[in-house]
Amino acid sequence: MPAEPVEPPAVAAAADAAEAAALAAADVAADAAGPPPSDAQDAPVVETRGLAKSFGENEILRGIDFAVRPGEVVSVIGASGSGKSTFLRCVNLLEWPSAGEVLYHGRNVLERGYDVAGYRTKLGMVFQQFNLFNNLNVLDNCVIGQVRAAGRPKAEARERALGYLAKVGMERHVDAKPRQLSGGQKQRVAIARALSMEPEALLFDEPTSALDPEMVGEVLSVMGELAESGLTMVVVTHEMAFARDVSDRVAFMDGGVIAESGPAAEIFAHPAQARTQEFLARFHAG
Repeated sequence: MPAEPVEPPAVAAAADAAEAAALAAADVAADAAGPPPSDAQDAPVVETRGLAKSFGENEILRGIDFAVRPGEVVSVIGASGSGKSTFLRCVNLLEWPSAGEVLYHGRNVLERGYDVAGYRTKLGMVFQQFNLFNNLNVLDNCVIGQVRAAGRPKAEARERALGYLAKVGMERHVDAKPRQLSGGQKQRVAIARALSMEPEALLFDEPTSALDPEMVGEVLSVMGELAESGLTMVVVTHEMAFARDVSDRVAFMDGGVIAESGPAAEIFAHPAQARTQEFLARFHAG
């Protein structure tokens, strides 16, 4: 059997050197380009596509496309009756959309068989009217959802609740009933209750609209601290200064659609749409 040809040593060495040089060049190019982009990091936590909602013949939402990404604060502004609160309730499935999609990490939660209860635990909700249980004290208001919806042991739920009540400055009122609290205190408890579920995002439905003017600041201060902590937030609000100063992006709703959206500073300084300009003119004039 004939012997296999042997590559001359000089040729083999040259080939090895060329291969090593090519690998080194590839490494340098990769370092210069930096790490590959991560689509997962920038993918929306929650997204809506063509979201619509009607009550009988009354069309409230007319094809809403919206997304919020991890760590973003997005404020939804607009006149009363523009569909802001209905939109938020459809995102959390407190109202079932008439058409369109609601996607959580890319999957449509409206699909048959989707775990809707589990989805709702991922999106905390803070309501206009607090929605606290009047027969329970502050601590138990923050514990009950953890135990019944999330299945946490009561001792663990109490520990988490106490931590979040301290975060919003309500740790001294754990034994108080809601009727013993001011409006601002009730809303701070409601925020602590939502945080106790440790949601991936928090939805605020006009959280200061039911408060006396002197109570508004304390709630907005807590919300500002949450935004700085990196919590993903969608805020329906009439507090224009908060929307401008705290939000990453602003969506202006009018007549059941998002008429304009973009970076908060840009929307407030240079709104492109005439209707947005008209709406914000009152804020700038005030």
